[in-house]
Amino acid sequence: MTTTPCNSLSMMAEEIFAITVIAWRDRLASKNAADNELSESQFLTLDLLQHQSPMTVGELQRAIGVLPAQMSRIIRSLETGFDKPLIRCELNQQDKRKIDVTMTPVGRKVYEDYRHARLAKTIEILGKLPEPDRLEFVRICREMKELYRTANSAEAQRD
Repeated sequence: MTTTPCNSLSMMAEEIFAITVIAWRDRLASKNAADNELSESQFLTLDLLQHQSPMTVGELQRAIGVLPAQMSRIIRSLETGFDKPLIRCELNQQDKRKIDVTMTPVGRKVYEDYRHARLAKTIEILGKLPEPDRLEFVRICREMKELYRTANSAEAQRD
């Protein structure tokens, strides 16, 4: 069996993936209200709408990277799968073939509550790191986000 050096790109990717898996398991283990729990695709939809609203169903579908039928299910679940609708769909005034999607005030609250709940555990864990490590971690994360954005932008231009 060959060992992988700790500074190899594969090992770094494995470490990031391992943290992600631990966070997923932690989230599943701590679900206290399964009926009001967002799926990843529902959260991604609300996250897009939080930053840019309205968006058409097609824009959301392309941004998330799901098939049209999957997007329809996500939209339907956000409209009817909770006590109150988290989104509102309306006919696009410029192009009647398109549907505009916006987040409702209830949707914004659910989005914020979900986001804060996910961040709370990470904040707790990061608080156990020494400050210099936290600062270095933030610096590296920011660089990685920018590299992802650059790579995604380049891919979009090729398509």
